[in-house]
Amino acid sequence: ICPKGPRRNNSHPSPVTAHHSWCLKEHSNFTHAVHTATLNTTPMRSFLHHILAAQAALTIFLATSVNAISKNAEMPLLTSLADDIPLAKKAMSFIDASPDPYHAVQTSVNMLEEAGFEELSDFQPYFGKIRPGGKYYFTRNKSTLVAFAVGEKYQPGNGFKIIGGHTDSPNLRVKPRSKRSSSGCIQLAVECYGGGMWHTWFDRDLGVSGRVLVRKENGSIEQKLVKIDRAILRIPNLAIHLQNSDERAAFKINKENHLCPIIATAATKALTGSEDAAEECDGWTEYQEPLLLQMIASELGIDVKCIADFELNLFDTQPASLGGIHSEFIHSARLDNLASCFLAVQSIVDHILDGGLTDDEDISLIAMFDHEEVGSDSAHGAGSPVMADAVKRISTALSPVEGSFNPDLYGAALRKSFLLSVDMAHAVHPNFASKHEKGHGPKMNAGVVVKTNQNQRYATNGITGFLTREITRKAGTVPLQEFVVRNDCPCGTTIGPIIASNTGIRTADVGMPQLSMHSCREVMGIADLTNGLELFKAFFQHFREIDDNLEG
Repeated sequence: ICPKGPRRNNSHPSPVTAHHSWCLKEHSNFTHAVHTATLNTTPMRSFLHHILAAQAALTIFLATSVNAISKNAEMPLLTSLADDIPLAKKAMSFIDASPDPYHAVQTSVNMLEEAGFEELSDFQPYFGKIRPGGKYYFTRNKSTLVAFAVGEKYQPGNGFKIIGGHTDSPNLRVKPRSKRSSSGCIQLAVECYGGGMWHTWFDRDLGVSGRVLVRKENGSIEQKLVKIDRAILRIPNLAIHLQNSDERAAFKINKENHLCPIIATAATKALTGSEDAAEECDGWTEYQEPLLLQMIASELGIDVKCIADFELNLFDTQPASLGGIHSEFIHSARLDNLASCFLAVQSIVDHILDGGLTDDEDISLIAMFDHEEVGSDSAHGAGSPVMADAVKRISTALSPVEGSFNPDLYGAALRKSFLLSVDMAHAVHPNFASKHEKGHGPKMNAGVVVKTNQNQRYATNGITGFLTREITRKAGTVPLQEFVVRNDCPCGTTIGPIIASNTGIRTADVGMPQLSMHSCREVMGIADLTNGLELFKAFFQHFREIDDNLEG
């Protein structure tokens, strides 16, 4: 065998070719031996002819199989995709560690602090704490995150380069009173959050995660994150034998009756004595499933009586994985929109590590909001004052006069600012290609998508779309794809129009293409993570120069 690998010539036969020759040779030897041993009886000759026919068929099968293996063994590797795998694996780790908005924010904070970002208290003035060249972050409700880095050449009135996304995804959330049982099974009462494809949650191995309020001995309340990454819950399908023909034809579910997960059986619960566990009547504890409280307490290493409240959701415990014959896809939960959040954090970290602040005149900022999947109208969603307050407070803290807010400088800063609203985009589904507008069908692994809707479901317009495309041209990155919804289809929306209308900041809606959006398990191309990261880094690096060259 050639040390450089299999080659198709006589001097260096490949292993599979050698095996092919061996099969033919052995068949010939076997045939000769059988003929030699053949007796001159008719029944024996007939019997041996059957053996020879079977042997010939086996030899043909082996030869054909070996040829097929030989061809597949020489299939070229896609080295360009291999270059994308390290970033993809890092994104997968980020998503696996972030089953809910609280964990998504904490995972992002860990990345930021490792890069030297400092936390700002939302309850204290920013003046005197922010300086050019510095990098900072703050959180709201522990489920919304804003992080920013001040260019070393920043001057009051300069703009903000913003990448915005959201930390939430459709899921099932535990109701305030979690206790529920039926037909000898212990269940949890859950509520649908967002517009999920709920049929995809059946027959999945589900865990529980979220935020727990813990009462300490001194009377203070501590917030702790919990992530039970085990298959403790399941929503089983109804057997096909128990469905009528109409139910088989269309999988219709009642979200209230059919989505309650099973956590245990009543018999097992009784045997373990769980029903006798601390039924304290405080107006909250007695309405919670004791098994759930005991599990949380065990996970956090606290007493059940210390649990004052919680906000929990269910998640699929199957980790993200690479898929496709070339490992060109990511199969994962919550790609919408944690893939975007990961790239936002990674891009601002890379911008700093690459020395991007040295000649930067602006403020580079990422904002990741909760509650996008339910409309963004909350105290810490994109419809809240978080974005406008951040721009105002940061601008004021960097003004030359302590505590001085200059509306004129603030207005100039808004006018010079730009937002990339980043949310996942719809790739063309090969089985439902007619659902896309013919001229606007984004494909996976083919580039980031610019999303446009003349009815303002997306915030992209002629100017903001041009600026975004110009960034890719300037940086020499993969060209952008375009998405416009069909006239006979409804159109989703993003945080883009909300922030644009609340602040007046110019906005373009973009996203990486994916399939199975809002499913319990989604899919995207790994090359588009690289494409997205390159776009975001180019945005931080080149936007000011491009914008200054745009008239008016």
